[in-house]
This record gives sequence, structure tokens and C-alpha cells, in this order.
Amino acid sequence: MAASAQFAYAADVAPAKPPAGWWDTFTVGAVIEAGITVNPDSPSNGLNFGSLYTDKANSLLLNQFLLTAARPIDPTSKDYDFGFKFQGMYGSDARYTHFLGELDYAINSRYQLDVVEANLQAHLPWLTSVFAGGIDAKVGQFISLQGEETIDPTNNFFYSHSYIYNFGIAAKLTGAAFVAHVIPELDIYAGFNTGNNTGFGWPGDNNAGVGFEGGIGLNLLGGNLTALATTNIAPQNPATPLGDAACACYPSNTLRYLNDLVVTWKATDKLTFVFEGNYAHDDTNIPAGGASAYGAAGYASYAITDWLKLNGRAEVWRDNNNFFVSSLGAPGNFNFVNSEHGFLNFGGYPPAGAFAPAPTTYLELTAGLNISAPPIPNLFNVPSAAWIKSVMVRPEIRYDSSLNGTTPFNVATKSSQWTFGGDILVKF
Repeated sequence: MAASAQFAYAADVAPAKPPAGWWDTFTVGAVIEAGITVNPDSPSNGLNFGSLYTDKANSLLLNQFLLTAARPIDPTSKDYDFGFKFQGMYGSDARYTHFLGELDYAINSRYQLDVVEANLQAHLPWLTSVFAGGIDAKVGQFISLQGEETIDPTNNFFYSHSYIYNFGIAAKLTGAAFVAHVIPELDIYAGFNTGNNTGFGWPGDNNAGVGFEGGIGLNLLGGNLTALATTNIAPQNPATPLGDAACACYPSNTLRYLNDLVVTWKATDKLTFVFEGNYAHDDTNIPAGGASAYGAAGYASYAITDWLKLNGRAEVWRDNNNFFVSSLGAPGNFNFVNSEHGFLNFGGYPPAGAFAPAPTTYLELTAGLNISAPPIPNLFNVPSAAWIKSVMVRPEIRYDSSLNGTTPFNVATKSSQWTFGGDILVKF
């Protein structure tokens, strides 16, 4: 081979890239969500019954300013890997997402502060003869495994939430969680925690019990079909005189079982279906031998274009003992967190109209659009314009109804409720 050919070949070979540094995957991002839910009935208490995060009727809300700093772990690594996640929120949603004892009474306003997540993570290449992909661990405060919908609004199809999300699953946990990657198609989850939305010690933990959350995850058809079956078992009722009286039990030994199954099928590049089944039971000492709720929700999402999606949700959920579904947004800003602590609300506990008149089977039908704005051109080289990653608008129409003739809506006067809502999401 001629020398000139050798030199030409060498010039075509790209120099080897240095290995990625640990901080290379560190990210900081933010989301702003603002929206409104119009209720033509204009309920006298100002609430859309059965909704938490979209509870305020005919009021514009800054739902979230969500700030996230994270260095995610690589769950496929053959070596040790370590990371962390911190996520904080300011907005009206924080009224329903507090860890007890952490900023839950810091601001007496519709808009409050909250720590959503604060945890350390590790990928551990242990027991690889049994768990081929190793084990991932998480310690601190983190989101529950459960549910199709999430606190982060960018992961949801709709502005409003399902009954299952509001009342049938755990939201946030303090403790330790592990996932064993058995094979690429199978993961096993297990962990221990202090209970839903609780921290350590009084007033962070509302009882002395310890909870468990675990499940099984399947990843099939090259990721086009996934299933996650989870259970959360923990004492959830507050160990206060008021809590003792409300559940007629010893709360630290009275378990609540939250069971959830989410199956997601990506049928085509444009069409996705989701099924969620849910069963909740609390051993509170009521004449029926505890309180139960159960039901299912189905979702469909079709991408009409790269900027327009059509979404639908249909749900039936039975609150069999009128124990789970409530509206705790009025008249104060601390009603929900007071109920978790087991404290008396101003003007009485629970607030008037907080629960349905009787056990109810709820039907919920929602249709909506996800409209993504085109990229914002930075015509004048303004640095702030480059920070905006995406803008999305999500209008929706929702119908709620009682299937068994009760009247939970419009301050216990109607058996159904129409709402017209939507939000705007700006991602940085």
C-alpha cells in the first residue's frame, strides 16, 4: 500500500471519544402548568366534586411550577452507577401532594410549596446469576409505582385526573425501594415506606406503622406491550383522637390495601391504548367490615399529526362505602392535609359536602386534545427564548355521573356534572 493511501486512511478514522463523565447526564428542567375548569352549574362551594387538582370551579389556577434537578442512573450498566433526583413544586396542586411535616403549613394560600421527590439512587450489579440486569435501589422520598397518571403533568393525557388517581392509589413515599431486573422482559419491585404522603417521625408520619410497596413489571413485544401490577399495603389513617374516632380502630395497626394494574399497548406508531384496573380496601372498623372501592379506566390516544393528538378516557369506579371519594378544597386551603394529619378543620371536620350522600358508582368520560405549538423561533437571539423546550395546550370536555342514582355533584344536589377545562404546559 502506498504511503499516501496509508495517510488518507488514517485521516478518515475519527479519534476515540473520551468516556462520558458522571456529570454529563445531570439535567435541570422546569414545567409551568396553568389551567381552568369551567363548571356551568357554578357550585355554591366553588368545587368540582370528585376532583382534587382541578377542584376549583371557574377559577384560573397556577397548578404547578415544577423544578427538577436529576442525575439518573443507567439501569443497563454492567458497573455500579449512582445518581439522585430532587423535584420541588410551587402551585395549587401542592395542597394535595405534601409530605406531612414538610412545608405543609408554610403558606396559608391556594398556592403552596412542596417537595415532590428527594432521593439517592444506585444501580448495583449484584446477584447477576439470578437477576441478569442487576438491582436498582432508591432511598429517600419518591413517587409511588402506582397508577397510569402522575404528579408531573407532562406525563398525562389530560388536565383533569381519574377517580383512580385521586383516590385509589398511593402518591408519594418515604423509605427505600428496589427493582430487580430478572431478564429484559421481567422486573420485580419491592420496598418499605412510612405510608402515603408521609415522612419520618411526628408530625411527618401520622401513625407508627410501616408500609410495603411492590409489584411485577412486564416488557413485551419489544416494548410495545407493558404491564405493571402493584400493591401498596400500609396503615394510612391518622393516629390522633379524631383519627381514632373516625375509623373506630387503632390506626397504626389498621391496614389499607391499594392494588393497581396498568397495561399499555402501543398498537401502532400513532395509536396507544391503556387499561387500568384498581381495587382499594381499608380495614377501618365500620359495620360493613371495612371500606372498599374498585373499578377500571381505559385510555386511547391517537396522533393525528406530529403536533395534534386526540385522547379519550372512560372510567367506572365504585366507592362501595362512601369512604374514599371526597372534595376537600373548601372552605380552607389546609383541609386535605388536615385530614391526613387527623386535625380538626376550621368550621368542623370534615367540611360540609365533602362526601357523597351515599355509596356511589362513578362514571367519568373525558375527551381532549393535545396541541403542541411549533418551535419558538429565536429571531432576535434572545437567550430566554432558547430556554423554552415545548409549549402544549390541552383542552378537554368531561362528564361525571352517578350510576346508582345518588346526588354527589353540585353540593349534593345533582347526579351528574359537566365540566369544560384545559391547561397550558410550558416546558423549560
